[in-house]
Amino acid sequence: MSLTPQASAPPAGHGRGRRKKGDGKRGRRVLRWSAIVLAVVITGTAGAGYLYYQHLNSNIKNDALNIGDEKDRAAETEANAAGQKPLNILLIGSDARDSAENQKLGGAKDTFNGTPLADVQMLVHVSADRSNMSVVSMPRDTLLQIPKCTDPDDGTVYRATTTRTMTNQSLGRGGPGCTVATWEKLTDIHIDHFMMIDFSGVVSMADAIGGVPVCVDANIYSHTSTGHGSGLKLEEGTTSIKGKQALQWLRTRYGFEDGSDLARARAQHMYMNSMVRQLRKNASLSNPGKLRNLAEAATKALTVDDGLDTVKKLYDLAGELKKVPTKRITMTTMPNRYVGARVEPTEDADTLFRLVREDIALDGKDKKKATTETTTSDEAAADDKIGITVENGTRTDTLAPVTGRASTVAELLIGKGFTKAAADRTTATAAEKTLIRYPSLDLKGDALRVAKVLGVPSSSVKKSTDVSGVTLVVGADWRSGTAYEAPKESDKTPSTADAINGADTTKCMHVNPDYTW
Repeated sequence: MSLTPQASAPPAGHGRGRRKKGDGKRGRRVLRWSAIVLAVVITGTAGAGYLYYQHLNSNIKNDALNIGDEKDRAAETEANAAGQKPLNILLIGSDARDSAENQKLGGAKDTFNGTPLADVQMLVHVSADRSNMSVVSMPRDTLLQIPKCTDPDDGTVYRATTTRTMTNQSLGRGGPGCTVATWEKLTDIHIDHFMMIDFSGVVSMADAIGGVPVCVDANIYSHTSTGHGSGLKLEEGTTSIKGKQALQWLRTRYGFEDGSDLARARAQHMYMNSMVRQLRKNASLSNPGKLRNLAEAATKALTVDDGLDTVKKLYDLAGELKKVPTKRITMTTMPNRYVGARVEPTEDADTLFRLVREDIALDGKDKKKATTETTTSDEAAADDKIGITVENGTRTDTLAPVTGRASTVAELLIGKGFTKAAADRTTATAAEKTLIRYPSLDLKGDALRVAKVLGVPSSSVKKSTDVSGVTLVVGADWRSGTAYEAPKESDKTPSTADAINGADTTKCMHVNPDYTW
């Protein structure tokens, strides 16, 4: 089933929603609103859109998928033997206070009409065979480099950040397409679609869906003497929440565990899983009236890319996602470590991203996949025609670079028939692992050919606009010798990803004793 059919001319009123820009202050933190969007799409309830097809189409706002200057950085995942491809969908929650309703729900009056932040970012990966789904949340304060982005509305160019910047600022640099570009730059995962929602959209959809059961292990009141907190007030045990109370649950930080954004992400994952279970077993959603209300709320709440800008496309997507059993849904948070008050990805995050790129289920229940050599359908030039630049990346935080390492490996390549290999004798860089980079898809086959000869895994072959030709970076894992020994890669989800299974009904949020009543 195609998820991107040729779109006809949109009906009157259909088009981009204007984004508000300004110099407003950041204001209070917000929640991962996209939890509700994911649950609605998973259950297939978007099919209710056929009741008012043209009307609902006009509700949907759309925006460009990727507005970065490295749009083809992350290559699309190749189809499996059955011709199936995985799906990657980025869910974005905007803290935009661009309407009276959003202002009322979001508070922080000094940020009205200010530059929006992407305070919710969750990547949904659906396996090629539709047997499993993985969700990776990125903390909003993650420090990374945001690529150059160009606003498709007015042509404003936002230069790439030269220092690490909080990921949630990507949304204000031209729109959701810059958030997509930022994810692709960090993860090398090709993103097929995005879905974005704001404050009021969360409440309207939560009301349309109905109650979702959540659990706390003690009475909780998220409120401080200085006025901080979401206002969530629940009794110990399980309570069905909806509407504004659901919004409070999703935004609660003060009161859950250690009061961090990571604890809030865990609560949001529990909510998402519970909502999916509730909707899938709730026969009342066959009621046309409830479906109509849900369809109205969903289409008014969403901003999507052009590939999802009609009810038909959303319905097709829902049909694909609905194939995934609840017990094969895994929620995770990007492994990270603190840098002051912010966080940065760890080595475990690289492992998690690789598992997603290689379509390996995070629940560990994949059937054993046949291992293959590093091969490609991309044609490679003859070995003696492939130009290769070799860089010395052996420097580490504690070790000086190995003198002459680039020249040694270049000579090794020449001996193997790559007569155009040459060492780059400029200042040595630092690379934890040996990498092979290529600037454009026409050189992908050449890069993979070099990797195969040297024994470098295909996961270490990456497209990069930072190089002008096939470039071998000799990393700290190859400081000596002429035979590269690839590090063993684990296909197990890192424990630091805090994985939660979609069918687990035992989860209950721990309440900080300072917030009980």
